[in-house]
Amino acid sequence: MRTGDSFVILLLIAVLVIWFYARGRKWYDKPRAALAIPRQDELYLPSEEAVMLLNARGYEIVAGKHKLPVTMTMDDQLLESRIFVDAYVMDDEDRFYVVKLARERMPLEMTGSAIRERLLVYSLLYPEAAGVLYVDPAIGSIRKITFEVERTK
Repeated sequence: MRTGDSFVILLLIAVLVIWFYARGRKWYDKPRAALAIPRQDELYLPSEEAVMLLNARGYEIVAGKHKLPVTMTMDDQLLESRIFVDAYVMDDEDRFYVVKLARERMPLEMTGSAIRERLLVYSLLYPEAAGVLYVDPAIGSIRKITFEVERTK
């Protein structure tokens, strides 16, 4: 082995270590993937009136009621819950929306804080969504809600 060979081998090892570190850091820092829009052959839709209202306004239903299991840990205690999405729709410009139906037993106050508390989670779960549609078939209304969270530095 010549005197320069050791230097070349150490240089190659250093380059490989730096390359693996950079790749690993890039993978680790990559944003986590958003939830996929479920596609269903058979749609379970909780309200025929809501379907007719959405279709009349130009929305195509691509998936029906969907349950998202949520697992939490609080002080080493495992807790389980679920988040329900009533439907997923596309508009005529191929924008995707999450649909929540109004509930008679849980009316939504149309204030900023109430809307944020009840509907922001859907926007965070599906960042590629153009918004959340709050549908009230009883009064024939569809409210399009979008969220913009300002990040502080």
